[in-house]
Order: sequence, then C-alpha cells, then structure tokens
Amino acid sequence: MALEEKINADIKSAMLAKEASKLEALRAIKSAILLLKTSPEGLNDDTEMKALLKMVKQRKETADLYVTQNRKDLADVELAQAAVIEAYLPKQMSEEDVKAEVAKIITAVGATSPADMGKVMGAASKQLAGKADGKLISSIVKELLSK
Repeated sequence: MALEEKINADIKSAMLAKEASKLEALRAIKSAILLLKTSPEGLNDDTEMKALLKMVKQRKETADLYVTQNRKDLADVELAQAAVIEAYLPKQMSEEDVKAEVAKIITAVGATSPADMGKVMGAASKQLAGKADGKLISSIVKELLSK
C-alpha cells in the first residue's frame, strides 16, 4: 500500500477513535505529500522519506526549544507527533551498525585523515539516507577518521 493511501486510512481510523494528536500529525504528513505532488521533484519513495525525516527533525528541535523554555506541555505534544511520524519511516540503524557501515565506506573511499571527511560524508549520506540520523553519521565519521 502506498504511503498516501496508508495515511488516508489512518486518518479515518484516528478520527473515529478521536485521537486528536495523532490526527494532527497524520494531517501534517498528508499536507506534505500533497505539496510533494505539486513540486518539481514529484512524489516518489525518496522524496516522501526525506519529507518525513524533515518533519520529525523539526518537531524534535521544537520540543528541545520548548524544554529549554520550561514548556514541557508543548514539548510533549511535539514529541508525540514526532513519534507518530516516525512510525512511517524505515527502522533506524543502531549505532554499532552505522559504525560498521561507515568503516566499510572509509575503506572503499580510501580515506585516511579528517581532511577526507567530505568524501566519506557524501558517500555515507547517500548510502545511509533514512536509515540513520545525519548527526550520528557525522560524529562516527569524525571519530573513525581521527584514529
């Protein structure tokens, strides 16, 4: 089932169950999908995944801001929406798995020093897109290249 169809079905079930926070997150996903349909890139699995990742990242950053401003009530809403959106993303890789993949990429690219970080990050970002957080990938690349 395509993501759009799954979202539409889940919106209906969330409306029937009167789950307001879940419904808000699902409507945000639907809105993003509709915007992608009209964009020059078009709608495909890759653009859908990038949009969902961006939405999750935005909500987590907003929640962090709310926490620093002592607004836990608003932070909880953002984190709940992020959790709903994450359910539609592929399962994230563990830190150990990312380390193993980055080590393979470093060997394949032939990187030897921190100066080669750009080459490694380019390849790693493409290969691990949607499977791991960019910040995690970056920190692991820095760690492995500094050894």
